[in-house]
Amino acid sequence: MEIGVPKETKDQEFRVGLSPSSVRVLSEKSHTIFVETGSGTGAGFSDDDYQQAGAQIVSTPVDAWNRELIVKVKEPLPSEYQFLQKEQLLFTYLHLAANRSLTEHLIDCGVTAIAYETVEQSGSNKLPLLTPMSIIAGRLAVQFGARFLERQQGGRGVLLGGVPGVRPGKVVILGGGVVGTEAARIAVGMGAAVQILDVNVERLAYLETLFGSRVELLYSNSAQVETIVPEADLLIGAVLVLGRIAPVLVTRNLVKKMCPGSVIIDVAVDQGGCIETLQPTSHTHPTYIEEGVVHYGVPNMPGAVPWTATQALNNSTLPYVLQLANLGMKALEVNPALASGVNVQNHRLIHPAVQEVFPDLVN
Repeated sequence: MEIGVPKETKDQEFRVGLSPSSVRVLSEKSHTIFVETGSGTGAGFSDDDYQQAGAQIVSTPVDAWNRELIVKVKEPLPSEYQFLQKEQLLFTYLHLAANRSLTEHLIDCGVTAIAYETVEQSGSNKLPLLTPMSIIAGRLAVQFGARFLERQQGGRGVLLGGVPGVRPGKVVILGGGVVGTEAARIAVGMGAAVQILDVNVERLAYLETLFGSRVELLYSNSAQVETIVPEADLLIGAVLVLGRIAPVLVTRNLVKKMCPGSVIIDVAVDQGGCIETLQPTSHTHPTYIEEGVVHYGVPNMPGAVPWTATQALNNSTLPYVLQLANLGMKALEVNPALASGVNVQNHRLIHPAVQEVFPDLVN
């Protein structure tokens, strides 16, 4: 099969759909990979690296896009809509619930669009292609939060780990899934006072086995959120509802009660976010001040560490890419996890969760 790897066009997105090592595996299976020149540069992979792995380097986006299977990292931007074709397989992160225009275009053009974030292992509720980026985003959330708490960055000048005689910063994490767990891991390591709120009591019990008394684990309800959020130096949104827009847990009125210079980072911003005042930002302009609070809403956070993130993503995606390359559309029949990831096919919106968001697009 011919596989295209276009260069990512999202702001400062330096990850790449296939690493040279993944290209080599696919080439050894007699597949032909067309990599747009410079695609891997930001992640530390040169065109020569790809050529040595067996790829063909192409000079224009259309030469990479004009293939049977397209492997990307982030969703196509409007400038890329022209390259999508009927009967093409698109394998990437999509997050359609927060992007009506892309959803409509995927339906119109007839592509089969498989979203990494909705590939779900049967019977386990595990999201194998979302997990590696969730781990990275969770860890980065605290790293970035510590940075933007610095006074020079607009923050209130709090050191998360504190010092002897001065209390540490308080980190409040909404959601105890993969993102929340990894954020807590880093925050605890920095010496911060950490609280996790979650609605799943079993998950809270599991987190107790990980963190013991080092993290305060609280059941999440509106009263609890209203009590805890105003005390946070760093508030991290880590709420995921598969395929759907994240529910708003923190209202504008609650943000107003936070100390000026506190920081909010919402990792779920690509699914709409769980904080009313937070809007998507970019790596070029990552923050803004709203109600006196620093807001960070970069939807492609792992793009900041592309060397690590590309390899972590490929470790998980490569088996699925191989199956798609070997079997084409038949892979959806033999692999229920891949089938669960289909969002759009044959001019129809397929995924049930996205259908709930856009019921008028269901035919």
